[in-house]
Amino acid sequence: MSSFRTVAKLKSFNKAKPGRYEFDEGMSNTKIINKLRSGDQDAEQVVINNIRLLSDLAGKASDYFESDSLAFLNYLTNPEVAAKFGFTQNNFLSMFIPNTYEMFWTATPEKFADRMQKEYDTFWTEDRIAKIAKNNLNKTEAYTLASIVEKESNYDPERATIAGVYLNRLKAGEKLQADPTVVFATGDFSLQRVLSSHLKTEPPYNTYMNHGLPPGPICMPSLASLEAVINAEDHKYMFFCAKADNSGIHAFAESYADHLKNADAFAAWMNSLNIK
Repeated sequence: MSSFRTVAKLKSFNKAKPGRYEFDEGMSNTKIINKLRSGDQDAEQVVINNIRLLSDLAGKASDYFESDSLAFLNYLTNPEVAAKFGFTQNNFLSMFIPNTYEMFWTATPEKFADRMQKEYDTFWTEDRIAKIAKNNLNKTEAYTLASIVEKESNYDPERATIAGVYLNRLKAGEKLQADPTVVFATGDFSLQRVLSSHLKTEPPYNTYMNHGLPPGPICMPSLASLEAVINAEDHKYMFFCAKADNSGIHAFAESYADHLKNADAFAAWMNSLNIK
């Protein structure tokens, strides 16, 4: 430490520029001081995923940056900020594409959002936009549908099938009747089973009561769910229900009669486990 102080004094160094710095073992005092003085900070690996609300995003972002969660919360939940980027407060989460990004610790909430807009524009290529347009979806609608698919299944191979079911229902003018939207509408994210009483929860997020998509995403979908919507499977299924086992996989049906059989089997299985 004394040698560092000596070199710092010789180089008239007394204050580092804010940032996150990594130093290699054996790095000379001169190189350390030059790095601190120049502000040549090292990037953070910022992981953005598993988000349900903008408040959750604010909390996660604050883990990586100098600004605290309140600063991020105040910025991200400001309706004027959402409007600035071309979104509403309900669908602003759609601008944030899940991934791992390199950013600096000193990035402000404003710079974070600016970067996320660039990543959003990069993700939505002409090819992806053309694919969702064939199903009469725009980018925010596709993101919202992907958020529902995300909460419906953890099994990647069936996500495109589920997306296809919801697209079929939208095209037919049927209500989506998506349980995850009811959970979101209740605000009780611990619900393990959606009951008939929950289906009466007030709109606009309850797709048992409202036609069409909800006004915004119910979570940040994974890239797998986004791609599932973009490349949705073309089929005739109108219904799906979890299989009566612990696989997490779903049974699909074209007719309501077949769907009822699947639903009854699942309900009986849930009752046998005393899941309320």
